[in-house]
Amino acid sequence: MRPYLEEARSRVARLICADPTEIVFTSGATEADNQAIKGTAYALSRKGNHLITTRTEHPAVLNTLAYLESRGFAVTYLDVDRMGLVDPDDVRRAIRKETILISVMHANNETGALQPVREIGAVARSAEVLFHSDMAQDMGKIGIDVRELNVDLAAFSGHKVYAPKGVGALYVRKGIAIDNLIHGGSQEMGRRAGTENMIGAVAFGKACEAAMDEIAEETRRMEFLRGRLLEGILALVPDVHLNGDPLRRLPNTLNLSFQYVEAESLLIALDLAGIAVSAGSACSSGSTEPSHVLLAMGIDPLLCQSALRISLGRDNTEEDIDYALEVIPQAVGRLRAMSPLARRA
Repeated sequence: MRPYLEEARSRVARLICADPTEIVFTSGATEADNQAIKGTAYALSRKGNHLITTRTEHPAVLNTLAYLESRGFAVTYLDVDRMGLVDPDDVRRAIRKETILISVMHANNETGALQPVREIGAVARSAEVLFHSDMAQDMGKIGIDVRELNVDLAAFSGHKVYAPKGVGALYVRKGIAIDNLIHGGSQEMGRRAGTENMIGAVAFGKACEAAMDEIAEETRRMEFLRGRLLEGILALVPDVHLNGDPLRRLPNTLNLSFQYVEAESLLIALDLAGIAVSAGSACSSGSTEPSHVLLAMGIDPLLCQSALRISLGRDNTEEDIDYALEVIPQAVGRLRAMSPLARRA
């Protein structure tokens, strides 16, 4: 079975322009984030105890850093602008002599906004500080070259590229030594103990191979469908706000605030019509709190409560867009007719 595992490792590596020996299979991006952050913190704790991140990171990063804070580490949380982007100069200014890790995601999981990771990585290299990026949202949607992006550690999730859930990968640049998260046997070249999820890893590898063959065409197709959907909604529905940078973003993701409408009510209405969207992050499902990402961007809390994330995938067609443009305006109109805020506007 070992040859199948190593072929899968090579396929994952090819998709992100890495060497196969730099790929560690994990149970998903959350585990990969944990190993990258905790592993660096404990491996370099004698050098320093300071880490840098942004306020818009995924909970897998934010909650891991909160754990480290409870263990005596110091964390700087950088602000982002209205588009959801952090300024690389703010990263540079936040670095101290005791800084050991910078963690900034590439594509935001709620807005799709793309952070200036290459520039931040250059800042980190210049300061001789390790740089980690959660890249779970990128895979299969845009081209990834971990070397060109100047990252030392990166987390990936198999199901984002249509592999089964429960498998992911951590990229560890050659020469980087971090502590293990899971201890036991010598699997994964001694970097992650426990019997590998062979079926998941092989499926992940095949999914990466398929993505590599189609990514350029699929990116163009997603951009076209996303653009048509956005233009249609803005033309048909008044008082809609796009959240996140309009240009520097994933090709398949929209985050829209429908003013005077509660997102959960709109989500239910669309679900009943067969349209699957989400309110905020999929990982915060069930929470009634406004999105921490949108709040960090300075968006009004009422608009945060009216925000929906719309993601497109390989199975979506132009007919789906046409259907959505029929249903969404009708659903928004019905809900606004019942909204006291809309009637007062």
